[in-house]
Amino acid sequence: MNTIRCKVEHVTAFNDAVYQVTLAPETGFDYKAGQYLCVVMGEKDKRPFSIASAPNAEKIELHIGAAVSESYPMQVVEKLQNSEYIDIEAPGGDAYLRSDSRRPRLLIAGGTGFSYIKSIVEQQIALGQTVETTLYWGCRNQDAMYYESIARQWHQAHPWLHFVPVVEEATADWEGKQANLLTQIKQDFVSLNGYDIYIAGRFDMVGAAREVFRTIGVEEQHLYGDAFAFIK
Repeated sequence: MNTIRCKVEHVTAFNDAVYQVTLAPETGFDYKAGQYLCVVMGEKDKRPFSIASAPNAEKIELHIGAAVSESYPMQVVEKLQNSEYIDIEAPGGDAYLRSDSRRPRLLIAGGTGFSYIKSIVEQQIALGQTVETTLYWGCRNQDAMYYESIARQWHQAHPWLHFVPVVEEATADWEGKQANLLTQIKQDFVSLNGYDIYIAGRFDMVGAAREVFRTIGVEEQHLYGDAFAFIK
């Protein structure tokens, strides 16, 4: 990975638990939709976050879930809030969009895993691709679905993209599914054979997803998630 100095342009709260960060790199760098960068906190302290913007974007966007004071991610948010410039290392990750594939795509986000999925969707749009794509985003409740508006806009604007929002705690006016994310996917698919699947979220969710998907025909060579490099 290359070390790149970035100007910290914005650190804005989506809600009380997720921050949107905009960085302006001093030098351009190539990355693929779905890759991540590391924020350099110290010589041996480099913390990974998915790049939420597509490779054609001028600025780098991150979504950082940081609800608890003094937590690992909140330390990064506070450093960004108090710094004019930050060093990053980029790009990293092998779970990037296979843009040449014409297999239908299943995109799965848990919580701030949506940042990874956002880069992939925006790259598909930028390339003018119309590969049939279904996006599942699972959160605890609607308030936690911090960028629901853009996902619904994609659904309305692009006939090839189908957005399925899933929450565990729903209000009476909720327009989506109420269920556990993985339970909902297993209910909706008889088989995952033939799909390219991209997934991001908490490591325990991603690990559980692989086990569930194995019961419904997933082809693991077409299952992409950087968490799999850390969970065996």
